[in-house]
Amino acid sequence: MFKQRSIRRIVRASGIGLHSGKKVKINFLPSESDTGIVFRRIDLDPVVEIPAEAMLIQEAFMCSNLVKGKVKVGTVEHVMSAIAALGLDNLIIEVDAAEIPIMDGSAGPFIYLLLQGELIEQEHAKKFIKIKKEIHVQTDDKTASFRPYDGFELNFTIDFDHPAFDKRHQSSSIEFSTENFVAEISEARTFGFMKDLEQLQANNLALGANLENAIGLDENGVVNEGGLRYSDEFVRHKILDAIGDLYLLGHQIIARFDAFKSGHSLNNKLLRAIQADPSSFEIVTFCNQEQCPIKYVPIG
Repeated sequence: MFKQRSIRRIVRASGIGLHSGKKVKINFLPSESDTGIVFRRIDLDPVVEIPAEAMLIQEAFMCSNLVKGKVKVGTVEHVMSAIAALGLDNLIIEVDAAEIPIMDGSAGPFIYLLLQGELIEQEHAKKFIKIKKEIHVQTDDKTASFRPYDGFELNFTIDFDHPAFDKRHQSSSIEFSTENFVAEISEARTFGFMKDLEQLQANNLALGANLENAIGLDENGVVNEGGLRYSDEFVRHKILDAIGDLYLLGHQIIARFDAFKSGHSLNNKLLRAIQADPSSFEIVTFCNQEQCPIKYVPIG
């Protein structure tokens, strides 16, 4: 039986909130089988728990925000992407603020932290969502879709008319696995335009943004001293975001994902379309990891 995963021990870290600009503490805690990924706001009294569920995404401008009642946990996509890449099913994530720390703007630091917690297998079978028919959503010229596929393939195209965005590097694909994610996607950073920063900060957004946690773009190109980590880092980051957004369906998806100019809102719209049509998917398990079409880092 291919089993569910969690971590063995608590891992603690801290960083800056991208939008608040304030220091945020984050703790990763083991959790029991079949409890899923749960965010816990420990700065509130009483403490509030918010499960990582697609239907709780109520704000998706610039980042994915889980909202339960009047309580929010924002910018969850990067940590969710790392959780998906390691095949973790059950985890408690404590934060003392309304958003996850941005770290360096990628998923790399979260991969490192979670591995410090030591991955463990649990008693129950790992569940997957297998897409059985094509599901397509569209907003204006932006599109996102799932098609049946034996694995998890992501194909993404962005379309920016800007000197920094080489037309040859605005499309990218990945066959999802732990190894491919770590090597090809995990270090891709979020990005933004310097001309938009003043307006965003006037609206209490991006207050913590700087060149240590994002790629900055002026009218000519990338302003970060070290340049890009990958020639197609922008579209790779969009894939990173999508992996995190899509894991909010509750289990890893077995399908082909195609996107054109998609973002957090459209990614979530696709998940809601799946949930609205139970005939579009089935829950499957595997006798062992070798039978699973998605390859994860081995345990033990």
